[in-house]
Amino acid sequence: MHSKLRLILLLFFTLALFPALAQEQEIPKLDNPMSVSYLQKNLRKSSPRLVFDQPILMDLKKNINTDPVLQNMYGSIQKNAESILEEPLLERVMEGRRLLRTSREMLYRINMLGVVYLMEKDAKVLARINDEVLAVCNFSDWNPSHFLDVAEMATAVAFALDWTAGDLPKTTQELAKKSLIEKGILPSWPENGESPEWADGTNNWNQVCNGGMIAASIAIAEDNPSLASKTISRALDGLPHSLAEYGPDGVYPEGSTYWAYGTSYSVTTAAMLESAFGTDFGHWEFPAFKESAVFRTLANAPSGWYYNFADCGDQRSEAGDFTLAWFAAKSGNPHYFEKERFLISPEKMGKLGRLAGASLAWLSQYEEKGGAGIPTAWKGEGSNPIVIFTGGENDPHNFYFGGKGGRGMVNHGNMDAGSFVFELNGVRWSIDPGNQNYNDLEINGFDLWNRSQSSERWTLLTKNNFGHSTLTVNDSLHRTEGQSTLLSFTDGYQPEAVFNLSKTLEGQVKSARRKFIKDSPISITIEDEIELSENTQLITWQMMTLAEVEVTKDGAILKQEGKTLHLQNLSHPEIMLSIVSLDPAPLELDRQIEGIKRIEIRVPAWTIQGDKTTIKVRLTGEKTPL
Repeated sequence: MHSKLRLILLLFFTLALFPALAQEQEIPKLDNPMSVSYLQKNLRKSSPRLVFDQPILMDLKKNINTDPVLQNMYGSIQKNAESILEEPLLERVMEGRRLLRTSREMLYRINMLGVVYLMEKDAKVLARINDEVLAVCNFSDWNPSHFLDVAEMATAVAFALDWTAGDLPKTTQELAKKSLIEKGILPSWPENGESPEWADGTNNWNQVCNGGMIAASIAIAEDNPSLASKTISRALDGLPHSLAEYGPDGVYPEGSTYWAYGTSYSVTTAAMLESAFGTDFGHWEFPAFKESAVFRTLANAPSGWYYNFADCGDQRSEAGDFTLAWFAAKSGNPHYFEKERFLISPEKMGKLGRLAGASLAWLSQYEEKGGAGIPTAWKGEGSNPIVIFTGGENDPHNFYFGGKGGRGMVNHGNMDAGSFVFELNGVRWSIDPGNQNYNDLEINGFDLWNRSQSSERWTLLTKNNFGHSTLTVNDSLHRTEGQSTLLSFTDGYQPEAVFNLSKTLEGQVKSARRKFIKDSPISITIEDEIELSENTQLITWQMMTLAEVEVTKDGAILKQEGKTLHLQNLSHPEIMLSIVSLDPAPLELDRQIEGIKRIEIRVPAWTIQGDKTTIKVRLTGEKTPL
């Protein structure tokens, strides 16, 4: 056999036997020229150089006099900084296994105080920054067993050093750099010399921890260029593993609030690299990363709720989206720049996000250039595929629909394949139960993070299929490894999407497909095509709601906030709906949601003629007078 042919066959069988390797080879890379010589030649010599640099700072000081957004946001930052001066210094207080609340509070405080000092050089503010840095650098450690805590604390201390540009006492600077090395960077290098799991992981830990280590490395680069360069190099190699998760269309698999967390670090990291080295090493051009701004924008429903799948929070704050504004600054697209929200009063805005100070850098760089509008029908594939249908900007009915596939095994995933949320006339009729406090579960010894089929995680309504608007067969759990894929998608006036739920319901039915159809400006139809197997005993169509429900002969009438929605059981009108109250929830550890209930259409297998059936339900709201 020719050597060339042997090589081809070897490669073929290697990729066939090790699909993870094939996937690994498909992941795009960031540029990574990092070495000691590159760092010493290209690193900006003067501070600030983390997010802010002198040109950005000069433009900010110039534009703040004429730009109402900058004026208002800086006013909010000043107000936040003033309130910090009245607070006690931070202490090393653990919450369960985490120091994260303290680390995040430190990052918030430095963002507020640091930007005010950059702008005003106020001695009182500098003194408080000094006290804050001394307090946390005298902690015994930054809790490396939960490395997110270290990463956020290291980012805070690095910003404090950089944004004060040598004005802190020399002893404080020395302690801060020593702490960044000994409490931050060195714990990120295990004794065996290998990279920690998060360094090339696929979730938000990758973005946050690598970003924090880049910030720390830039801050100590002159003192230890070897450690700094190898840490930054590791990050540039590792970050693509998390950035690839946005592919192919921009969906963040962990949901919108985790998009805000992971992506806020990615954009801050990109901004740090640009200000320190003059390049983001390929962040902006990374495939599907810029498209994720569309996902984030569409995940904001008219009611103020998120499309809150996975471990996502329920509702957004009233303040503007600082992370999304980075995409606006990069693209010039006004759809990503929430001007009205940035202009609400500082009093109403309240406590800002912990990276709001850094975001002032890209808020000052925003220049409207136009760009594509936000689609009214959109699909995003990947490990947690979704579709979103809306009525557009001027829709009098505020139509909003989100449906999804995926599987429980995805990061922060739930057994929610086939589930959907639906809003009309400002009311969310079909809900996702959302997330719940991790620490409340963990302190009870709850097995929250194991995603195997028998995991305790799946006993919770927020995590299992019994708490979602989907299909359940034989009153059984979904298959956590069973991936539900998007089979087809059609946009236009009446968009449609079809998900394949066969793997999700494997062993319970032969096949299952769920079609979502926006068939009018005020209605959505859900159509399930199911092929039974010998194991199929009972098929349950279910919808989670907070509305009051009145059962009728062909379905139900839902009432909420003075509005009405009709649920029509088009396929099985002979089966009367069941209403299952979940208030209180079945388990003490479940999230308790006032008024939550599950609407069910229960179809026994023995009533089905042949081995196939279709369940078709239509939700129709009221027309709003024009």
